[in-house]
Order: sequence, then C-alpha cells, then structure tokens
Amino acid sequence: MAVVKSKLLKQLSDNYPNFLKKDLEKFTNIILSEIKRSLKRGDRVELRGFGVFSTNTQKARISRNPKTGEKVNTPEKKTIHFKMSKDLFKKINNNEE
Repeated sequence: MAVVKSKLLKQLSDNYPNFLKKDLEKFTNIILSEIKRSLKRGDRVELRGFGVFSTNTQKARISRNPKTGEKVNTPEKKTIHFKMSKDLFKKINNNEE
C-alpha cells in the first residue's frame, strides 16, 4: 500500500482533531516544498529517526535504446538518494510500531 498525501492528511486530522484540515494541509505542503527546494539547491535533508535525502549527479553518457540498439546521448541529471536511519531500519525489521 502506497502512502499518498490525502491518506497522510486524513491520518493527521484523525490524530490531531483540534487542528483544521486546511492548516494541516498547508503545513504538509510547506514541509514538502522545503524538502524539494533544499534538494534542488543540492543540500542534504535529514529527518532524524527517519532518514537522509541527498542528490547524486549522473554524468552525461552514451546509452543504447534497447529496442533498436541505436546509440542515444543521455544528458547529465540529478537523482535523489535516500538512506534510512538506523531507528527506521530496526523498526522495519523488528516489526515495531
């Protein structure tokens, strides 16, 4: 099951009924946009107890189209790398909540 933003907001509103849904949505949007902005700048984002997001740069290269076998130039691009924290690793592997 994937975690989608609407389900996350529903869970937050169920756990914190004294907050308005629109405020929780605004809060969630601010957090996600700040993570995106930091990654775009090339900064590292660390969420203690959860993990670290960082960007890697893939160099430009010549790759092949698997269907036709022709050579294709692939430009340089950034990818996102995630490394989970030890706490999250333990929770996942020990089935802790």
